[in-house]
Amino acid sequence: MYKETIFIVEEDPEIGFNAKALGFPIFTQGDTMEELKKNIKDAISCYFDEKSEIPKVIRLHMVKEEVLAYA
Repeated sequence: MYKETIFIVEEDPEIGFNAKALGFPIFTQGDTMEELKKNIKDAISCYFDEKSEIPKVIRLHMVKEEVLAYA
């Protein structure tokens, strides 16, 4: 049994949000953050065969890229 799963979440201007699990081949998307959270739970349920294997905690690490101009 896994205690937690960590997802890296990035904003995507065309789609909304992308999420990729660390340590598992799980990837999903959502137009809104609420949709993304639902899709993450669905993707985890599909990936793990046994309900007892599903992590109890899902951590979302938000990544926001900013570009600074140096003149």
